Amino acid sequence: MRLLTTIICCLFPFWSGVAHGLGDAAAGEAYYSTCAACHGQAAAGNPTLQAPRLTHLEPTYLVAQLEKFKAGIRGGEGATDSARQMQPMAASLPDRQAMLDVAAYIGSLPKARPAATLQGDARLGGDYFNQFCGACHGAAAQGNPALHSPRLAGADDWYLAAQLRSFRDGSRGSHPDDRTGRQMRAMAALLADEQAILDVLAFINSLGQ
Repeated sequence: MRLLTTIICCLFPFWSGVAHGLGDAAAGEAYYSTCAACHGQAAAGNPTLQAPRLTHLEPTYLVAQLEKFKAGIRGGEGATDSARQMQPMAASLPDRQAMLDVAAYIGSLPKARPAATLQGDARLGGDYFNQFCGACHGAAAQGNPALHSPRLAGADDWYLAAQLRSFRDGSRGSHPDDRTGRQMRAMAALLADEQAILDVLAFINSLGQ
């Protein structure tokens, strides 16, 4: 409990600052034109390009990830090809206000729940999720900005699977400045095997949000 309180206290000022930043969706539309080449005009993603849908994510999380890419905390040496491709894209945004704007624009787009592409045991996955994931991501996978934990409900299951594998093999979350990434590496390592990953994703798909 003391560790969790310390994490919240460390992260709250950062997240509070993001939350109080105001993005201009109209300005963000112009910036998003670069993103649309991979993520699609409606930010619904493109599995062929390993580009996830973005519309289910909170603007605070989107900005945080863009900042990580721009700083090289994500997408650097040892990262996956798709993560490395994001680094120059984030670098093309001139400043933090531009990130807020593009996040606001993405937040204004219609949201549609993706179809499940992976199969697993949702009952077992629920057990895993409640043990390892729910404390940060919420019982309904709704996310928790105070813990820098994104919403998982409504995400592409193939993308979540890829990220869990990346956390497990160290291609994501290994940078010394990626504090939350390191936390996720530890959690992903608790999933025993590929079947456990599929089971967790089956549970998230079953939430119906």
